[in-house]
Amino acid sequence: MGVRRWIEGWPVYRQLTGPDRLARGQAAKSREWHARTEDADKVVRSICPYCAVGCGQKVYVKDGKVTQIEGDPDSPISRGRLCPKGSASKQLVTSPTRVTEVLYRRPFGKDWERLPLDRAMDMIADRVLKTRRETWQDVDDEGRRLNRTLGIASLGGATLDNEENYLMKKLYTALGAIQIENQARI
Repeated sequence: MGVRRWIEGWPVYRQLTGPDRLARGQAAKSREWHARTEDADKVVRSICPYCAVGCGQKVYVKDGKVTQIEGDPDSPISRGRLCPKGSASKQLVTSPTRVTEVLYRRPFGKDWERLPLDRAMDMIADRVLKTRRETWQDVDDEGRRLNRTLGIASLGGATLDNEENYLMKKLYTALGAIQIENQARI
């Protein structure tokens, strides 16, 4: 693109040389640009991950990759608005420095090793199921039904939103845990 053509495409130049002196029409309009959201293959509704407010987000996806995250105007909580952290949540998802592996140190090991997230999740699930199986109590000494485990407990955090705490409570209750607490109550 030549310099002259670039200058002629500049909105200020169009404003000063054209009929739209107040820049309320064509002079202010970008000719070649369009919103990133227009190219999205799909829009997924989500919740901002940062605090317990639970602001609604619209996540725009093209070719399986997140292209933009904006506030969801249909959210009764945030009505389309996001705080600075919520507005920057695309960086959380798409950053090249995002951690995608788990550092794991084996028992009595000296060094950390990198594990894929899927493998680490499988290891956690195996340990939870093993603990539940080994500590399960069907009945007490008098034959009363217990259906519980004392080998699993949960301490939730106050920075989790209501939905996360609700799901954690459902999960641990389904596992048979009875020691379920939240740091906000302590």
